[in-house]
Amino acid sequence: MNAQNSEFLKKSLLNLGFGDKLNAELDKEMEAKTPEFTLGLQHEFNQKTIDYTLHFKAGDNQDMYFFNKYDATISHKGDPAKDVNQSFFINKGSGITAKEAFNLMEGRAVHKQLYNLEGHKYQAWLTLDDKNLTDNGNKKIKHYHENYGYDIDKVIAGKGIKELEDPKAKEELMYSLRKGNAQQITVGGNGEDKKYFIAANPQYKTVDLYDHQMKKIKREEILQPETKATKSLKQREQPTEEPLKKKQSRKAKLKV
Repeated sequence: MNAQNSEFLKKSLLNLGFGDKLNAELDKEMEAKTPEFTLGLQHEFNQKTIDYTLHFKAGDNQDMYFFNKYDATISHKGDPAKDVNQSFFINKGSGITAKEAFNLMEGRAVHKQLYNLEGHKYQAWLTLDDKNLTDNGNKKIKHYHENYGYDIDKVIAGKGIKELEDPKAKEELMYSLRKGNAQQITVGGNGEDKKYFIAANPQYKTVDLYDHQMKKIKREEILQPETKATKSLKQREQPTEEPLKKKQSRKAKLKV
């Protein structure tokens, strides 16, 4: 068995979120020089189970093995028709992680650093395209490149999200959103804090908003630049009477 190759594959599994539980089985198959084999693993995210089947294949001389892809399945025991299946391909030990795969299959977007054909790095948001499938039934991946103009930092700025007020909390929030998670936020207003979940939506250059039961609600109802309390306070602070010239000037500006 090629020890260096084994260590590289194990490191790849770790970096991709599959942990080290498959290491013993991996070594066993490599030592047996099995030409091609699969290993199975199961994770649970958000109280949902996802099954992975990892595909390994030996090179021409069977001294080197390659981790080419993995298949993922989210099952719905009560309604198999809702089961979701998707294959994700691995390139030189890197690709979509186990958790990112789950988030993509749940319909959310993931931000990744990718490489073009010339080997240059670029950033892009990825989503699965339900309407466009490959020949084997795999959903194609949509890419929203940097020049598409989606900046999630700007989208959620000034919306009363308390996590943005603390540098560390903001960093954790942005990291989680880019990984494709539906992340909990705190919105202050009218003297009380409320909890919601948000997820990136690069297609419409916005964020999706959910309640505590993960039911989608209208973003405009909550994420306002000004809370009702702030707006009311500003109205009370305005003088009740103004000179006629100022009123006319204000009307003129509103018409422009």
